Amino acid sequence: MDRTYKKVELVGISSKSFEDAVNNAIDKAAKSLHGMAWFEVTEQHGKITDGKITEFQSVIKVAFKVD
Repeated sequence: MDRTYKKVELVGISSKSFEDAVNNAIDKAAKSLHGMAWFEVTEQHGKITDGKITEFQSVIKVAFKVD
């Protein structure tokens, strides 16, 4: 069975964790992208405020099936 996928890059943000940032990105994308099949984490970043981690950022590529 032949398939074709398109990949898009997303940045998820969370105040809790990198994993939560990934979930936030996928949850939001699921509202407009259909047929998502897999993702890969390409970068992780964070924000530090007054010596404490205040934000987690996960850059992901999400693949979805092209109809």
